[in-house]
Amino acid sequence: MRYYLAPMEGITGWVYRQVQHECFPAFDKYFTPFLVPRQKKVFHAKEIRDILPENNEGMTLVPQLLTNRAEDFIRGARLLAGYGYHEVNLNLGCPSGTVVSRGRGAGFLASPQLLKAFLDEVFAAFPDPAGKPDGMAISIKTRLGMEDAEEFVPLIELYRQYPLKELIVHPRVREDYYGNRPDWEAFAGALPNTPFPVIYNGDLFAVSDLTRFRERFADVGTVMLGRGAVADPSLLRQMKGGTSYTRKELQHFLDRLAEAYGQVLSGERDVLFKLKELWFYLGQRFPEGKAELKRIRKSQHLSEYQAAVRSLLLTMEGGGLC
Repeated sequence: MRYYLAPMEGITGWVYRQVQHECFPAFDKYFTPFLVPRQKKVFHAKEIRDILPENNEGMTLVPQLLTNRAEDFIRGARLLAGYGYHEVNLNLGCPSGTVVSRGRGAGFLASPQLLKAFLDEVFAAFPDPAGKPDGMAISIKTRLGMEDAEEFVPLIELYRQYPLKELIVHPRVREDYYGNRPDWEAFAGALPNTPFPVIYNGDLFAVSDLTRFRERFADVGTVMLGRGAVADPSLLRQMKGGTSYTRKELQHFLDRLAEAYGQVLSGERDVLFKLKELWFYLGQRFPEGKAELKRIRKSQHLSEYQAAVRSLLLTMEGGGLC
């Protein structure tokens, strides 16, 4: 089984990836939060920092592009090739209202004819796979459609027309956002007669979730972990047969994140914002720590934040040195 780390806007940027890679088992592949290629200055400086090879050493990284303009996708992919990348991923899954209203992300799925024209132009520009001169592999991360899983039937037929590197399927429609249950029946429909690997993404929060998935889909060789892996940084290790994190491990991970963000962000306030954002997910593992979690959310200084985190982590297994 292979494991990918999902792109999560605001969370899984290069600093987070570096620290995760250092402190816990590495994923087989990492994906950047989406980059938006533009006509003039293709990427902002922040986006360039996220894909710089020196910021992603030792890991296999795939940049993800968010656009509905083939010329912008091609321009962005060619710039990324200049940085040594051989695969780019097209985001057809983001459910954000501001993204969808512009016909991007999951919003692009509402216009299958435009999507076909887009893919025709992209694959005409990159006819050769990665590893050949000017070659670039193209993968897609998709939802099932906008409103109904039946929309996925013609979409998967469309995808099968192209030499995709991989197809990553999050089996929800846009209207689900992250509610309801992933539609495994719709996902199953993507598997027969598909000439490229199909990757599963959605609601794998624990080893038991993976076990149930593998019982149903034994032939699927790769899964993508997102919110579950951020909520529990040791989830990949557990899925490989290892143990959950210890208090000391989690404390070290959080200290390294604070240190790493402090080296690249402009001030304490920005560092706190990034760390608090992460606790939206981490906090789900501490149902009994409501008071400490509130202190983390309300903290105005790093010293307050760190004291609240230490207090919360002491609740793990009775505060023992686990």
